[in-house]
Amino acid sequence: MVTKEELFKAVSTVNDPEVGFNLVEMGLIYDAMCDEKGDATVIMTLSTKACPLHQMIVQWVEEAVMRECVAVENISVEVVWEPAWNISMATDEVKQKLSGGA
Repeated sequence: MVTKEELFKAVSTVNDPEVGFNLVEMGLIYDAMCDEKGDATVIMTLSTKACPLHQMIVQWVEEAVMRECVAVENISVEVVWEPAWNISMATDEVKQKLSGGA
């Protein structure tokens, strides 16, 4: 069975093209799980509901999980809007760089 950590590691290979950080660093991945049959689910959000790359980012997450986690048979990506994403959910490094710090 694939662990939550393995799923997060797989998703961390996907970068948000607008800011150049991966989705995990950005705090956009809320949860991930996989059952014993290899059915995985990633629960995530986007930085804005109007994200023009919504479908592409979901596809990239699906592809990353299938590529990086060979035990995953099926992947479902659920995009949620609650809680709404904000910069405080990002890692300190991301917060510093996005706020104009060095």
